[in-house]
Amino acid sequence: MAPQHSPRRARIAFSHSAAKQLESLTSEVDIHALDRALVVVSVDPEVGEPIPGDAAGPQLRQYTDDLERVRLLYWVTALHTVVIVAFIEV
Repeated sequence: MAPQHSPRRARIAFSHSAAKQLESLTSEVDIHALDRALVVVSVDPEVGEPIPGDAAGPQLRQYTDDLERVRLLYWVTALHTVVIVAFIEV
């Protein structure tokens, strides 16, 4: 029997403003918490809640991990292969 592979993860990319927010993180606890949230979103990009908006732009989603106190705003590319993080709150 062939081994089963886990589903392919989406690649994570950061908007310019999210990259700046990422640079400002200095606490290892915050970085670890963010890393865990990014893994969750990369494994299942649909995990976040859709944020109401217009159809002109990408569909923003919000993922909140209350245990780690992390909030991500992101959108997913059409093929669900890349998640672009627009905002980070740790």
